[in-house]
Amino acid sequence: MADTKTLAAKTAGKTVTVEQIGSPTRRPDDQRATLVGLGLNKMHRRRTLEDTSSVRGMIAKVSHLVRVVDEA
Repeated sequence: MADTKTLAAKTAGKTVTVEQIGSPTRRPDDQRATLVGLGLNKMHRRRTLEDTSSVRGMIAKVSHLVRVVDEA
C-alpha cells in the first residue's frame, strides 16, 4: 500500500500533451475508442493529460496515430 502512495506522489502534477496525427478511418474499433478515451477525435487536436501508466498504455496502443508534444 505504501508503494501506491509513493507512486502517486511521484506522478502528482506531471502531465503529457498528445496530438492526433493519424485518422482512425479504416482502423479497428478499439483504436478509435482509445483515441476517444484520450479525448481525441479529430486530426491535429491536442490534449493535456495526467501522466499515469494507464494513459501511457493508451498512447502506446495508438502510437501510430498520436505523437507526444510535451512532457511536463
